[in-house]
Amino acid sequence: MSTNRDDFIIAIRSALLKKGNRQKFSLFTLLTASCLILSLEYFKTGPIDKFRSITKDIIYRASYVVSIPFKLIEDSYVKIQDHINMYDEYRLLKEKEFNISSLENDLKFYKSENIKLRKFINEEPLKEGKYIITKVLIDKESPYIKSLIINKGFEAGIEKGMAALDRSYMIGKVIETNYLSSRILLVNDLNSKIPVIIEPGNTQAILNGSGSNYGELEYLPKNNIVDTGHIVYTSGSDRIFLSGIPIGKIEVIEGIKKVMFFSDLTQLDFVKIRYIK
Repeated sequence: MSTNRDDFIIAIRSALLKKGNRQKFSLFTLLTASCLILSLEYFKTGPIDKFRSITKDIIYRASYVVSIPFKLIEDSYVKIQDHINMYDEYRLLKEKEFNISSLENDLKFYKSENIKLRKFINEEPLKEGKYIITKVLIDKESPYIKSLIINKGFEAGIEKGMAALDRSYMIGKVIETNYLSSRILLVNDLNSKIPVIIEPGNTQAILNGSGSNYGELEYLPKNNIVDTGHIVYTSGSDRIFLSGIPIGKIEVIEGIKKVMFFSDLTQLDFVKIRYIK
């Protein structure tokens, strides 16, 4: 039993010694080869130059082949980075294009508003009096209620009973005021009743709202001369509005005398509020 164990130990030692000898031999071989390759630079004979040239070519080619995957990886990274940068630049350009388009639309809108406002302001008032220019915020239109909400209230000096005009044409009166807003009852509202005078002929009547795009006349004299084309003005008999503010003109339809308003009450952007008592 002891003899077998000793044989096993001796076999292991022999293997280790052989392995150590092989490692020493390999190291010695590499050192020798390195020295030979380095020493070749000092020899200029034909065969050695040729061998050296072939060796260098092999090394250079091998280096090139080894570098190909790294070069491909680097090129791919650069291309991906360029693509990402290009996408970011494209997105920025689209945002700028959208912003420019939005600004152009805003500019067109403000130009249109400016033209309307200039036309509105430059309209010569028919009667003297102080007026305030307001903008329509909400158009409350229904079969029964015809009114507007404007962007100024009693903070700007607006009071109940003031006349509301589109350019120089009567369109209604203020019936409600808040600090920064007011409500206007339009002349075509069913609850609107305005004393009017019809020219020519100096015929007096009451203009009622019909809930539609025209007004109706009440209390006309029996033998009146009112006809198509006659103009309807405020009479001022209610001591609320000055007389002579134009409202519309007469149109006779199937024997019924209707007042067609000068202003399109569905297309109001700005409204003049005039203090008239």
